[in-house]
Amino acid sequence: MTTATVAPLTTEDAELLVATARRAAEEAGVTVSVTVLDAGGHLLAFRRDDRAVLISGETSTRKAYTALQLNAATADLVDAVQPGGLFHTLPTALDRPLLFIAGGLPVHRDGRLIGAIGVGGGAPDQDHGFATAAVQALV
Repeated sequence: MTTATVAPLTTEDAELLVATARRAAEEAGVTVSVTVLDAGGHLLAFRRDDRAVLISGETSTRKAYTALQLNAATADLVDAVQPGGLFHTLPTALDRPLLFIAGGLPVHRDGRLIGAIGVGGGAPDQDHGFATAAVQALV
């Protein structure tokens, strides 16, 4: 039996994701923190600007972790955690609590999950846009 090999998310990929998200945020006049995790949830790249709100670093990490764990954009999960939503009773006793605010995206290569990016510091729709720009630059 042959298995398809998919190239993992590299540090170069992670640095490109961070640089692209940061550049998009700077063009919008927003200061953000950016976190990139590999498929195993290990930190590959992180950037926090000293002008960013201190909590934005934890926020970006939790957004990336949530996108990775659920293999979905955090923006698509907001309604799922509301009362009556699919994940309303989802336990958060994982390695770190999940965060259902836009700005976290899974990163795929050849249809396989290889990591995730989280952006925090702007408004949720801005963070989502910065993360989207970064993922699109990787393709």
